[in-house]
Amino acid sequence: MNIYIELAKRAVESYITKKEILKVPDNLPEELLQKKSGAFITIEKKIEDKKKELRGCIGTYLPTRENIAKEIIHNAIGACTEDYRFAPIQKEELPSLLYTVYILETPDLVKDIQELDPKKYGIIVKTTPITYPGGTDVVFNGHFVPKSALLLPDLEGVNTIEQQIAITCQKGGIDPQKEKIIIYRFQVKKYQ
Repeated sequence: MNIYIELAKRAVESYITKKEILKVPDNLPEELLQKKSGAFITIEKKIEDKKKELRGCIGTYLPTRENIAKEIIHNAIGACTEDYRFAPIQKEELPSLLYTVYILETPDLVKDIQELDPKKYGIIVKTTPITYPGGTDVVFNGHFVPKSALLLPDLEGVNTIEQQIAITCQKGGIDPQKEKIIIYRFQVKKYQ
């Protein structure tokens, strides 16, 4: 088993069975201990033969922890307990779970949507303030809170740039016809 997958699996099992946050093992490759990166963890459940269903997906597109190992551990626990779309994973499900770990590269601003490729790049879509003539931004209660959403690359059923943008906007509650958006793209290293 790949070390990235093993770390995510051990983090989930430790948390679900003992309510303990896994300590970073000493014997990990230097990359996991010395480098920082955003990481997404996807957990799926085998339901029959080759079929599976999503059980959780949580991540960070920029690093929030001191190394990749801690990012994986934290996000694996989040994926199994905090994804609002699903009930927390239960102990009896553990043997049937499959894990995917995505290590994200730093996102780049997209100047032209032709720079996108849904098989190669994931995207982040964010809203920008609405600006009226004269340069004043619309702000509510003194604060502008942008909406944002992320879609990982190479997802089944996402084949065109237009689909990728539409799905990402839908995830974030963004109406690209009425709201100004900016798009970032990123690549990942994917471990299954």
